[in-house]
Amino acid sequence: MQELRDAGVMLRLIYRAMKKKGIDTDAIFARLGVDEAYVFTEQLRTPHSAQPYFWQVVEDVSGDEDVGLHLGQLLPAYNGQVLEYLFLSSPTFGEGLRRAQNYQRLLSDAARTDFFIDGDEACMVLDAASDEVSRLQHFNECFVQGLITFFKSITDHRFYPSRIEFEHDRSRGKDHVQAIFGCEVVFGAPENRLYFPAGFLDHPSPHAEPELLDLHERFASEQVARLEKKDIVGQVERIAAELLDSGEVTLDAVAERLGIKARTLRTRLTEAETSFNQVLADFRYRLARQLLATTEESIDEIVYLTGFSEPSTFYRAFKRWSGMTPVEYRKTAQGKDAMVDAM
Repeated sequence: MQELRDAGVMLRLIYRAMKKKGIDTDAIFARLGVDEAYVFTEQLRTPHSAQPYFWQVVEDVSGDEDVGLHLGQLLPAYNGQVLEYLFLSSPTFGEGLRRAQNYQRLLSDAARTDFFIDGDEACMVLDAASDEVSRLQHFNECFVQGLITFFKSITDHRFYPSRIEFEHDRSRGKDHVQAIFGCEVVFGAPENRLYFPAGFLDHPSPHAEPELLDLHERFASEQVARLEKKDIVGQVERIAAELLDSGEVTLDAVAERLGIKARTLRTRLTEAETSFNQVLADFRYRLARQLLATTEESIDEIVYLTGFSEPSTFYRAFKRWSGMTPVEYRKTAQGKDAMVDAM
């Protein structure tokens, strides 16, 4: 099963909102086992399954039980990306929306949006692709505000929602949420939905240009094709995680689990602009940082969990990756005021 991932631009927008709100981002990233430079990693895509934990950390550090709702108010408009260009170069908002749906994977593998017209209302259905509905309150409320901000930016601020439905429930603060969104908000609904006047579908784009639209669609298609090539990286990482404790994380073993020849796997990784050794090293480094920063596991146990045969080999590799020993990294990540709990 392919791991669902979100485009790094989503994290960068939230990061900028956290900075604007004055939230201690150093403490947050220490809890997550990464540094702030991670946010700006080229072609970053983060595991969608990590959203509940990420938002729990943000709530804990900020002390704000409605942090997703409040950060959503501060999100900068999503711009400078091919999906924005598809909207702007399409003749109408509705045409842009239809085209963007074909390339929603550029924003998230988990984005499964649809829309339909019901009388005078248009409705976007937003599938969060998660069974942990109650733990996605922050994500849902922040994401929908980001979507509304984007729609306003490409309609000369004329767009507005007429009704919003959320899967998650709320025991308090419902009036506060409605005041922020400026429309009726329903909780505990069967699915996440964003309603708006159907007339907006015909809103013309002043930047519509057929030749540019064709260019942007080709570019979007190329980006999706590039992501599909990189899917093999996620598959290798998933199998590596399953094989680490056995110590048999080899190209041949992973290829066998994938049901392909080792030569084919090597070729597909080359097409994804990486190699088996690089994927394995990156995965081990990411896992080691997470374990050191978010757990109290002993170094010997982390050596085992990351698939190294000897502590000395692990120490040398980690020093090469990070410039610090594992002990120094743990002190940095868990020290100062960021005393973290076990994950």
